[in-house]
Amino acid sequence: MAGLVAVDDIVAEYVTAPLEEIFAQAFDEQAYDITELSFSNYLFLTSTGTCPYIGLPIFPSRSFRHSAIFIRTDRNIQGPRDLIGRTVGVREYSMTAALVARGMLEDDFGVRAADLRWRYGPAGAGDSDPIVRMKPKDIELEPLADGSNLSDALLNGEIDALVAYKPPQAFLDGAPNVGRLFEDYDLIEADYARRTGIFPIMHLLGVQRELAEQDPELCLRVCDAFEASRRYAVGRTNESQAPFTSLPWAPKEAARSRQVLGDSFWSYGVDANRPALQSLCEYSYAQGISARPVIVDELFVPVTLGWTPS
Repeated sequence: MAGLVAVDDIVAEYVTAPLEEIFAQAFDEQAYDITELSFSNYLFLTSTGTCPYIGLPIFPSRSFRHSAIFIRTDRNIQGPRDLIGRTVGVREYSMTAALVARGMLEDDFGVRAADLRWRYGPAGAGDSDPIVRMKPKDIELEPLADGSNLSDALLNGEIDALVAYKPPQAFLDGAPNVGRLFEDYDLIEADYARRTGIFPIMHLLGVQRELAEQDPELCLRVCDAFEASRRYAVGRTNESQAPFTSLPWAPKEAARSRQVLGDSFWSYGVDANRPALQSLCEYSYAQGISARPVIVDELFVPVTLGWTPS
């Protein structure tokens, strides 16, 4: 449905590809004028002064990450603090899902990133090798054994736990010794949202810095177009006569999301998302990713800091 909402005075070419490819092509090749970006890797590159993009306060991917922690159920891991001293897998240490999961573990349970031994590698059989952009400070981070992947490593006991943005194949296959750290994750995530006011941001939109400097008004037009698209998509989650999705209880789940998170639960703009943005900046530096403390306002095109969705 790309192109359903137009950007004023712009003829755009839309490119779709797996996200890992998009991120690599954007960060390494500057392949796109405007693109979706991993928030955590964007933070890291911004902190080093090497990012070719600057952000727009548009957040196409958000997710709670209590559900992203998988464990060996035979290792006496009864709760988060039992992870201390354990070996934990992750596709990329700097990926946003892991950044948020680690931040939550420290904020709510006192489990620091440095308390765990980290291993990285492909998510599963046939997955591409991760791109390692940085070595975190004061963190044990090593690759998996050659030829291994995170799902198999969890299944065979090479690692005790795994942080993954999608369930590992071992979990999907019903392996008897693989489960989630938080079994009632939806209830725990709803409580987290109520307590913190945060719906974690995973990705943002980025525009090439040179283009943003040349045409700041373009950045505002892009923001307006994405806000129109957001309103259209969120509005259709309420449809029941001709449902927008194939999920039978989608309207009920949309109503539950509004009950927990408010009517503007998937909002754009800096001010409306400052607590979530601030937490990402703080987590990144505390976990040894950002080279320096980064403040929220430096992450976005200046003219968009005061942009308010309408």
